[in-house]
Amino acid sequence: MQFDSQFNHKIDILKEIEVNLEEEVRFLSEEIGPRSYRDLNELDRTADHIEEKMFSIGCNVKRQSFKYMGSSYHNIIGELRGHKDSEILVIGAHYDTVPKTPGADDNASGVAGLLELARLNILEPSSKTIYFVAFTLEEPPLFKTRHMGSYIYADSLSKEKIKIEGMISLEMIGYYCNKKGCQYYPLHIFKWFYPDKGDFIAFVGNLSSKPFTMKVKNAFQKTNSLPVESLNTISLVPGVDFSDHSSFWDFGYRAFMITDTAFYRNPHYHTPGDEADTLDFKKMALLVYGLKSAIAP
Repeated sequence: MQFDSQFNHKIDILKEIEVNLEEEVRFLSEEIGPRSYRDLNELDRTADHIEEKMFSIGCNVKRQSFKYMGSSYHNIIGELRGHKDSEILVIGAHYDTVPKTPGADDNASGVAGLLELARLNILEPSSKTIYFVAFTLEEPPLFKTRHMGSYIYADSLSKEKIKIEGMISLEMIGYYCNKKGCQYYPLHIFKWFYPDKGDFIAFVGNLSSKPFTMKVKNAFQKTNSLPVESLNTISLVPGVDFSDHSSFWDFGYRAFMITDTAFYRNPHYHTPGDEADTLDFKKMALLVYGLKSAIAP
C-alpha cells in the first residue's frame, strides 16, 4: 500500500509539472510570440513575466541590465539560498528567439523548465545555493559574442570571484521523435555509439566539465526513466558549444547543456513552425522531475 501511495504521489507531481510546463511554453510562444533582439517590447514583457514568476515562487530576484546598440536588455536572476553557501549551482535558460519565430522549443521549453525547477526547489529545498538565471541575447547576431546575456552574467561572477560548482544550460528540451533515423549527429561516427531515435535527452559539455556532467547524469539516472545520453568533447565538434554554457567556459567554469539536440532532431528549429503543439510535455516533465532529484543533495 505504501508503494502504491508513493507511485500515485509521483504521478500527481508529474502531471502538475506537465501542466505548468505547457502553460508557460504556450504563454511565451503564443501570447508573447517572437522575442528577438529587435522585439524590445516583447523582450521587456518576457523579462517582467519571468521576474514576477520567480518572485511569486519565493526566489530572491535580481535584474541585471545592460546596453546593446543603445537599447536596454535584462538577465533575470532568482536566487534560492541553501545552508551550504559554499556550494553554488547555476541553472540557466535563454528567453530570446530568432526573428519571426514563436520559439516554443527554442527556448520557451528551457525557460519553462527553469521556472518549474525553481518552484520544485522551493517545495523541497536543496542544501546548496542555486541561481536560476533567465538570459537574454543568446541568439544571432549576438551568439558567441561578449554581448550575450550569459557572457555578461558569467563575467560578473568571475569579477566578483564567485566560485560555483558548475552551470547547467537548459537549451531546447521539448522535442522528441521515435521514428528510426530521425536523430542526426554532427559526425557520422556518432551513429555507432548513440541511438538513431530521438527519444532521449542529451547532456553535452566540454572535456573539463566531464566530472560535473557525469555527476549530474548518474544522479539523474537513479530516479528517472527518461533515457539520457552524454557527450563531453572538444568545442570543434559542431553544436557542442551552441548555448549559454559556453560563456561560462570562457571564465574557467564547468558547464554543460541539457538539450534535445536542436537541429540534429527538431525540423522546426529556427522556423515559424517551432510551436508548442510539436512538443512532448510528458517527457519534459520527466526531465524536470529527474533533474530536481539530481541536483537536490
